[in-house]
Amino acid sequence: MKNSTVKAVLQDPKLLQEIQISGWVRTFRSNRFIALNDGSTLKNLQCVVDFEALDPDLLKRINTGAALRVMGTLVESQGRGQNVELQVKELEVLGDAHPDQYPIQPKKHSMEFLREQAHLRIRTNTFGAVMRVKSALSFAVHQYFTSNGFYNFHAPIITGSDAEGAGEMFRVSTLDPKDPPLTEDGGVDFSKDFFGKETNLTVSGQLEAEAYAMGMGKVYTFGPTFRAENSNTSRHLAEFWMIEPEMAFYDLDANMDLAEDFIQYVVRYVLENCMEDLEFLEKRLADEEKTKPQAERSEMALIEKLRFVTDQPFKRVTYTEAIEILRNSKPNKKKRFTYPIDAWGADLQSEHERYLVEKHFKCPVILFNYPATIKAFYMRLNEDGKTVRAMDILFPGIGEIVGGSQREERLDVLVEKMRQLGVDEKELWWYLDLRKFGTAVHSGFGLGFERLVQFTTGMGNIRDVIPFPRTPQNAEF
Repeated sequence: MKNSTVKAVLQDPKLLQEIQISGWVRTFRSNRFIALNDGSTLKNLQCVVDFEALDPDLLKRINTGAALRVMGTLVESQGRGQNVELQVKELEVLGDAHPDQYPIQPKKHSMEFLREQAHLRIRTNTFGAVMRVKSALSFAVHQYFTSNGFYNFHAPIITGSDAEGAGEMFRVSTLDPKDPPLTEDGGVDFSKDFFGKETNLTVSGQLEAEAYAMGMGKVYTFGPTFRAENSNTSRHLAEFWMIEPEMAFYDLDANMDLAEDFIQYVVRYVLENCMEDLEFLEKRLADEEKTKPQAERSEMALIEKLRFVTDQPFKRVTYTEAIEILRNSKPNKKKRFTYPIDAWGADLQSEHERYLVEKHFKCPVILFNYPATIKAFYMRLNEDGKTVRAMDILFPGIGEIVGGSQREERLDVLVEKMRQLGVDEKELWWYLDLRKFGTAVHSGFGLGFERLVQFTTGMGNIRDVIPFPRTPQNAEF
């Protein structure tokens, strides 16, 4: 008999039908009631066994975490908590889980403990819900771009260029670290390395995506990126996934329009398709918030926060206007900001971004026209010579979620900016070629996928929205 899923059975229960289900035991009560879950839904299927007719040795093996295959008849449930249940006729233990050894017992576990059990934490309600929402978001990303005429493009993971110019990259090498070949001046001779030069894991697929946008019109990458940033925070990962669209013939305004429409689309998709999981995550977040001081609690419940994003236009504000608002704000004047704002040119921190979204405008905000000195070399310089056509999208509870810009299409201006910032022209000769042959206005943005998942699920730590987090001093699993 073909396996049914718990989700399919509960969505369309066919009473008195013989079905087969495979899954993992969540609980086993009174030697009679098995709560079986197969990961397809938050809900369990109650399976009722006749313990008097069951082999006692088999009965002892029905423990939390064990994998079972059960066959039986679907009937209306007499008990509370479920509409239907399975009257078990046949039961097979596919894989045992010894109760003294299996770590995910049916009790409350801390997030720290579950991170140590990252290979098993997916069997909890919280992580099942998070990962189903994440999967739906991933599908919505591809659906949005495909239906809007974009082509999916895979940027290289190994690269010789540093797109962000920050230098926080993981080196890729096959040289013997104990005895590498050396140059005459005593440095490592990377010409003897596998690629014949120094290479790293990518921090962004943007530069390569620009090249393809300048031939295909509209492309997007959705792949892993790596930052060797020694940041042990709840918002940073060393390995994460980035969504990066690049569009030929788009200026900054068109770029902002696209980013806003895209985010609202994917969040709306989750609201329409993952409500059961979102309601569970909302309750979980509300319980967690009760343990925090009043001042640190969110003013909005999770689903309300998602509708906050989907149901109203984003406010567009220049960096200069934002600095004035922040400089004159009560928290700044009363020295409540950890990073006080006193002059134009300051790099905005998460506390400033959240103040603008949550307290001042009370809607998502797009900041644009940032000082050139705090932004990357590839962003288009404005006529004032001081600002660039950059934009960041700010969300409640999280601050910046999207960073993008109109790209610098003028060869002479780009070369000058690269020289000022010490970016190697020889390494990026091909990038400069794009400005020599058929250059045009073009734009794009980047969105860290895990940060979007974190916002959508209400999880407090980004390490809990990726299956196996890579962070400083941690590459377990």
